[in-house]
Amino acid sequence: VALSSEQCHTVTVQGQSLFYRRAEPAQAVPRLTVLLLHGIRFSSETWLQVGTLATLAENGYRAVAIDLPGLGRSKDAVAPAPVGQPAPAAFLKAVSEALDLGPAVVISPSLSGMYSLPCLFQHSQLFKAYVPVAPICTEKFTAEQYAQIKTPTLIVYGDQDVELGQTSLNNLQHLPEHQVLMLQGAGHACYLDKPNEWHHGLLAFLQQLK
Repeated sequence: VALSSEQCHTVTVQGQSLFYRRAEPAQAVPRLTVLLLHGIRFSSETWLQVGTLATLAENGYRAVAIDLPGLGRSKDAVAPAPVGQPAPAAFLKAVSEALDLGPAVVISPSLSGMYSLPCLFQHSQLFKAYVPVAPICTEKFTAEQYAQIKTPTLIVYGDQDVELGQTSLNNLQHLPEHQVLMLQGAGHACYLDKPNEWHHGLLAFLQQLK
């Protein structure tokens, strides 16, 4: 399903222009808003190509996929300071406010963990639910810190992702409200290797959210 050009936009966040795509459900009121982040070699176009934007919209969800600073069509924007500083968390909060997302389900693969994890700990009210897909930076937080977070979480990884998949699972499983979706035969970008299983597992998780 191709998104029409009207659904590609830019938004100004912290003085920088960011590109994003939006897919709306046919019915008037979306069930939930889903914010899609991406890894270092990818962009919002990945979610267009793999069909996640269309799948979410067809199932009644509003899907918003951004190009992170310095990547995709947001190449001219500069990434905030690294983890440990408030910048990445503040950036994601600013994205949420600029796009008027309200509490959203945040899907966060790989590199985007540098934004989503600090934001989860500092602004958990922005997260309706969290879907980390083998994100980086999970080791920067303690089991005790994870145990404080009550956000419903779907931990996703491919069983062939021997590095980040296992590391992220080991750390994220300290989140008390978590489920695990392991994609058989899939690598680090497991949603690309097994798109049907990814969409099936994601929709099943979203349907449980109140």
